Amino acid sequence: MLKIGVLGAGHLGKIHLRLLQQSDKYELVGFYDPNQENAEKVSKEFGYKNFSTIATLIHAVDVIDIVTPTLSHYKCAKVAIKSGKHVFIEKPISNTVEEAEEIIALAKEYNVKGQVGHVERFNPAFIATKNMIENPMFIEAHRLAEFNPRGTDVPVVLDLMIHDIDAILSVVKSKVKNISASGVSVISDTPDIANARIEFENGCVANLTASRISMKNMRKSRFFQKDAYISVDFLEKKCEVVKMKDAPEVPGDFDMILQNAEGVKKQIYFSNPDVEQNNAILDELESFADAIINGTETEVTLEQATEALRVAYQIIDCFKK
Repeated sequence: MLKIGVLGAGHLGKIHLRLLQQSDKYELVGFYDPNQENAEKVSKEFGYKNFSTIATLIHAVDVIDIVTPTLSHYKCAKVAIKSGKHVFIEKPISNTVEEAEEIIALAKEYNVKGQVGHVERFNPAFIATKNMIENPMFIEAHRLAEFNPRGTDVPVVLDLMIHDIDAILSVVKSKVKNISASGVSVISDTPDIANARIEFENGCVANLTASRISMKNMRKSRFFQKDAYISVDFLEKKCEVVKMKDAPEVPGDFDMILQNAEGVKKQIYFSNPDVEQNNAILDELESFADAIINGTETEVTLEQATEALRVAYQIIDCFKK
């Protein structure tokens, strides 16, 4: 079992602590939180060992799980990596692309592994359909959330949209060519609702909308490709696949047949892939343990997370223009 320590015992940090304690792949050594009052409360309530400094926690473990505010990700990762520890970092990887690139360089220099918590990669509905998303040419993503003061210290692009940016970059095997976007600040100092259009070199276009001031929650993406439409509901953990194939010579009574203007007939068929329910946060943490133990590449690499952050900032730059 890998010895692991958690930096940050806020809302998400407490979830990580609970799941790591349940895990068969980690031995939870303890945590550090700079808010001493909160640290003592968490320690007393759940029994986790509370370390008085970051240095003593890092010294006691093999892996550091960074669940602190984004502004401190780089500083925490730097200290951990220079101590030769593997790092799991909550998304986004860091506050700036420059910081992210330095984290990559440090991980290579000190020969440690890093993974970033883009948890939607482990969403069971996405897992069930990912192999079917082969060459999407149009993608539409909506990530709408009711207002929550937690997270409003960063633009909605870094808070919510980055999930979809990462998921889209993981399935479109092409470089980003052009980005246009607009955003509006309604109750925060930074945009609360944003729309972005990402054009790829292979002709694929992705249209993303993110909002944290909606009346209801929605996390849905639709992928359109030759002869197929794939819908992934990240919130409800459901998916739907609609495919087309050449119509049979003699269609059955219940076959759905479409005929285009040229007279070509296609048969439509629906499939609902099996979605195996899971705990995505536990799965991402345990996949990191597997990568460390087996010496394999992590599921969400530091480089991939940096690319998602780069695209997010290109979108944010569009707002300024």
